[in-house]
Amino acid sequence: MKYLSVAETAKRWRVAERTVRNYCANGKIPDAFLTGKTWSIPESAQRPDRANKRENAPETLLDRLRAEKEAHLSGGIYHKVQIELTYNSNRIEGSRLTQDQTRYIFETNTIGIGEGTVRVDDVVETANHFRCIDRIIDQANATLSENFIKQLHQTLKSGTSDARKSRFAVGGYKKLPNEVGGKQTTAPEDVSREMKKLLNAYNAIPNKTLDDILDFHVHFERIHPFQDGNGRVGRLILFKECLRSRIVPFIISDELKVFYYRGLQQWSDERGYLRETCVAAQDQFKQYLDYFRINY
Repeated sequence: MKYLSVAETAKRWRVAERTVRNYCANGKIPDAFLTGKTWSIPESAQRPDRANKRENAPETLLDRLRAEKEAHLSGGIYHKVQIELTYNSNRIEGSRLTQDQTRYIFETNTIGIGEGTVRVDDVVETANHFRCIDRIIDQANATLSENFIKQLHQTLKSGTSDARKSRFAVGGYKKLPNEVGGKQTTAPEDVSREMKKLLNAYNAIPNKTLDDILDFHVHFERIHPFQDGNGRVGRLILFKECLRSRIVPFIISDELKVFYYRGLQQWSDERGYLRETCVAAQDQFKQYLDYFRINY
């Protein structure tokens, strides 16, 4: 597929470059993707309808997240998602930061240590995770791609001690074999092929259900494409894809960790374990939506 720049597309459609960027940021151009700060747009893309067909539609969670993000609003659902998703996802992976410390970092961009010590990587990855959430909100409606997934990993792991190791590829697939839960994962030399295969199959599904999204997540974690950070990147993708498919998203809390891992391991034999765990997490998230009066 051939891709055009924002300037080339703007000239072709006879609109301002800013208009094209807005189309991309709002997910109105299928298969457009962002590399750094540069959008790549399929040559075959059609100019989106300028009519605001959603003018009278109910406000969605994604609408609210984007509005509060742009307004730097404190105390709303965007604020809640940043803290809850970051704290719980990092906690599952062994972060020692408390929820209050996570909140403090997000709200003040500083760290209050109090008694004891904290790991620098925990702080760096927490700040990076906030940026990852911004990325999935900005590109929620974009088609899932290898490039986007690698960008999430690069954002998450930049500036960490892992990033200084020669064997560790920040924003790139793993160089060494690894295991998850004592089980072997895809060999490094096979990762690129398996990721393309997984994404092609997933993106071919027209109307994705929760099971479709969970199935992708399970296979992503079994491939385990990165040296580290697979769980957090995988859960960020879960949240993004729920937003894209208008499915109530969810946050796997530290309390659900054991059930979540069991569900991942047993997915091939019994999908109910993971599905029920995620539905329970959805029920918790619905309480947040009810409180903030957001339709779902």
